[in-house]
Amino acid sequence: MKKKINKAWRFKGNEMRYLGMIFNKDIKPRSSRSMNERLEQKFAKIHKQKFAVTANSGTSTLHMALTSLGVGHGDEVIIPSLTVAMCGYAVWQCGAVPVYTDVCEDTFLINPKDIEKKITKKTKAIMVVHLYGLVCDMEKILKIAKKNNIKVVEDCAQCFLGKDSKNRISGTIGDIGSWSFDTVKVITTAEGGIVTTNNRMLAEKMRKFGGNGFKNLTASFGKIRIDKDKFQDPNWFRHDTLSYNYRMSEICAAVGLAQTEKLKYFVKKRIFAGKSFYKFIKKTGTKLLTVQKVPSKYIHVYFTFAAIFNGSKWGIKWQEFRKKFISYGGDGIYAAWKTVDNEIPFKKANKYGLISGSKKISKSYGWGKTPVAHKLQRNLMQFTTNQKNSFEVKKQIIAFKKTISFFEKKIKSKKNK
Repeated sequence: MKKKINKAWRFKGNEMRYLGMIFNKDIKPRSSRSMNERLEQKFAKIHKQKFAVTANSGTSTLHMALTSLGVGHGDEVIIPSLTVAMCGYAVWQCGAVPVYTDVCEDTFLINPKDIEKKITKKTKAIMVVHLYGLVCDMEKILKIAKKNNIKVVEDCAQCFLGKDSKNRISGTIGDIGSWSFDTVKVITTAEGGIVTTNNRMLAEKMRKFGGNGFKNLTASFGKIRIDKDKFQDPNWFRHDTLSYNYRMSEICAAVGLAQTEKLKYFVKKRIFAGKSFYKFIKKTGTKLLTVQKVPSKYIHVYFTFAAIFNGSKWGIKWQEFRKKFISYGGDGIYAAWKTVDNEIPFKKANKYGLISGSKKISKSYGWGKTPVAHKLQRNLMQFTTNQKNSFEVKKQIIAFKKTISFFEKKIKSKKNK
């Protein structure tokens, strides 16, 4: 049986100290200098953004972002087909329709040319996803958005501190940036998420929408009880917005603050691991895998090392390669999710219609052909980059080297017959 890797090293900073501060003083609802407030300010400062708002998940932050932009029933939101279902869920939660958009064959990211083809009079927003740690072609996307008066949301769940050729940080280029803090992300609060923006109005809308609609919430202020005399007055109106409760707990925020203090440290580790895979493939020139293309002057932060598996050309199965890699001591190789339009709930919705919010959508739900995304999804491989140290990374590279060598010898043997 393979020995399980201890991930506790990720929590060797101020996590326990900050948790102790909460337990020693009482957990007050959005008190001044709360852990949520400190986390928001720290994250906003790192990203040079004016406002940040925490939430209980990365899916919630996408819902908050789209709603703040006015996305509602009958609207359309452009999303890449090659991404997680949650991107589609956020659109559905708004009562809007996802428009599945194809990706580039070399970068695996949303294709600006296909975005232009998919825009209609109903298009309200574009959701770009910086997949695997690489920033999308935001220069072209922003030009398209500006031309058509469309807002842009950046899903950075897998891209912390990635940069484009203009040295712009992922999540700070469009109108709103969204990050996930779930257990497998670069930093984690177990479950959680955060959004950032430089737009005060959008920040306030997101905070109120995710904060039970308390009227005293502002773009930068999440405290609920600011004036005890008012809050305990029977004539005081507490809420002014219909909303959800997407708030992050103080316990999660305490962990998140400590994790954010180490964000650059974690990102550096991922980059080292990702580049180690990349260098080996470039050095050997193996044709078994085609790496994700990184445009000039972009900084890829390698949430995972993604590559196209070409083994089928020589009769090698995807699962066969993965099993051999694991047998040599490698971590499991992850497949790409099914494209959003191929996930069961969206396929059913497209066939039968659905009820979104309070409105029934009887006609087909979601549209857009994405052949490149479908092809990539079947062949992509994702190698882990969350190792503790260079020794653990080396183990992965050794397993990788042995696996490549095994199958190349097999290919050579077939050719010689």
